[in-house]
Amino acid sequence: MQLPFKRPYALLPALCALAACSTSVPPRSAVNEPAAATCLPGERGYFRASLRGALDAELDWRGAGLQCEGGARPEGRGLRVSFLGPADASGRQLRFVFGIAAAPGAGMSRTAPTNVTVIVEGQRQLYATQGDDKCAVEALSQEPVAAATRPYPGEARLYRVAARGYCIDPAAALDGSARLYINRFDFAGLARFEDNEVHAPVVHD
Repeated sequence: MQLPFKRPYALLPALCALAACSTSVPPRSAVNEPAAATCLPGERGYFRASLRGALDAELDWRGAGLQCEGGARPEGRGLRVSFLGPADASGRQLRFVFGIAAAPGAGMSRTAPTNVTVIVEGQRQLYATQGDDKCAVEALSQEPVAAATRPYPGEARLYRVAARGYCIDPAAALDGSARLYINRFDFAGLARFEDNEVHAPVVHD
C-alpha cells in the first residue's frame, strides 16, 4: 500500500517508504492480469491535476492510456492509490501515489490528511510531501465494484476510489533542489483490500 507498470527502478524503496506501500500487495511484475485492464472500464477511471514549479502541466488522463491500482497502507494507516499516465509529447511519463488517512472501503469520507509522491518514470526524479500535513482529500468515495464490471475476474474486494483534494505546501525533491506545487487534484481509481483490511480503523501518527 497488479498491473504491468514499468518499475520506478532505484526509486522504488524511497517511494514505498514515503507513500507507505502495503507489503501485503505483491510486486506488479508478479501479478498476471489482462493487459487491457489498465484501470476502470470506459470513463469510470480518470486522473486530473494542476502542476506548477518543477513540472508545469494540466493533466487530464482517462481511458486506455491510464493505469491505476491501490490497496491498504501498512500498519493500519489508511489506503493508497496510484496512477500512471500516458507519455507526453516529450516522452515523459508521470506516476502519482496518494497515501490517504481514511479507512479502506469506508464509503464516504471528508477532510482526510494525504501524502503525495510524484515520480518521473525512468528519469530518477521523485517529489514527495514527506508527510500528510501538506495535502488533504476533501471528499472521498469508496464503492464496491460490481461483479459484471470488475477488470480482474475473481477479485472479491475491489473498490472504485474517487477523491477530490488540494495541497497547501509543495512536494519537494529528496535533495531539496526543486519544489512541485500540486494546486488541486481529483481522480477515480481502483483499490483492492483483504477482508481484514476493509473498514479497519486508521492509526494516526
